[in-house]
Amino acid sequence: MSKILLTGGAGYIGSHIAVVLADHGFEAVIADNYSNSSRWIPERIARLSGKKITAYDVDCRDLSSLQEIVKKEGQISGVIHLAAVKAVGESVSNPLKYYDNNIGCMTSALQLMETTGIRHLVFSSSCTVYGSCQTEEVFEQTPWARAYSPYGYSKQVCERMMEDLALVKNNWKQVSLRYFNPIGAHPSGILGELPIGPPNNIVPYITQTAAGIRERLTIFGDDYDTPDGTCVRDYIHVMDVAEAHVKALKYILQEHAPAIDQFNIGTGEGVSVKKLVHFFETSTGVKVPQIAGPRRPGDADAIYANVSKAKRILGWKSHYSVQEALSHAWQWEQNLKT
Repeated sequence: MSKILLTGGAGYIGSHIAVVLADHGFEAVIADNYSNSSRWIPERIARLSGKKITAYDVDCRDLSSLQEIVKKEGQISGVIHLAAVKAVGESVSNPLKYYDNNIGCMTSALQLMETTGIRHLVFSSSCTVYGSCQTEEVFEQTPWARAYSPYGYSKQVCERMMEDLALVKNNWKQVSLRYFNPIGAHPSGILGELPIGPPNNIVPYITQTAAGIRERLTIFGDDYDTPDGTCVRDYIHVMDVAEAHVKALKYILQEHAPAIDQFNIGTGEGVSVKKLVHFFETSTGVKVPQIAGPRRPGDADAIYANVSKAKRILGWKSHYSVQEALSHAWQWEQNLKT
């Protein structure tokens, strides 16, 4: 069984990847400082996967701690790197936190590969790398524009680091997954998004409002250049995102894989914020009190993925609908109260 170092593996997306890795015969070795998670998450992963989960409490900027993990665990076949802070709005108000953490964690991950002989990397990138591009539908070859936020810029820098390393590390295999807006939860309701404090992402804010934890949902901006005035995004189920990471890992473990590659991960369809709330209400039968608020710094009008490359090369496509993702998120929210 191949061991995979999963940085940020106790977080929202990482925990779902750990489950899917186990389903495909890999063993996840988690490195996480639990800054945006809880220490009981690895037990949930083990329950769902039916396999022992190894988790280390470390800051992924600490190279020596990562090296100790590799030394202790033995042969690590690859790294799936997710460790990062990820709130667009917060990054605008506190950019140094994002440069220090996100670029620092990436530097450590690449240094770890260089010093331990690991040759395979799947990087958790983001659609924010495209920045303020002029088209709503983006392809992998869409030219990057200036990033809307320090968070987006940190992802641009990390991808550039991978490109620079690919020029001198000709035996490395690296892939970036530029995913769009992960939502939902594991269909069992045992794993899901677990924001610390007020949510930065819209779906947990919707579910917490529906559950009575929040008084109402604020829709940030209703005057964008979109059909209903609210931002349009490509919302994709977190289980589909997790599956894409394992598909990408298998891809780069093949010798014929290129030294570096990039893939968009989304549904290929844009959904407005108002429509997303409507989908939640019709899927669950629960009303969500809402008001319109000012635009949020760093938000683009509309962006969605062209995913034809991932379908063609990785054999990956999304399977869950937005409605299913919202239903699973609501089930997770209800389970948190029990």
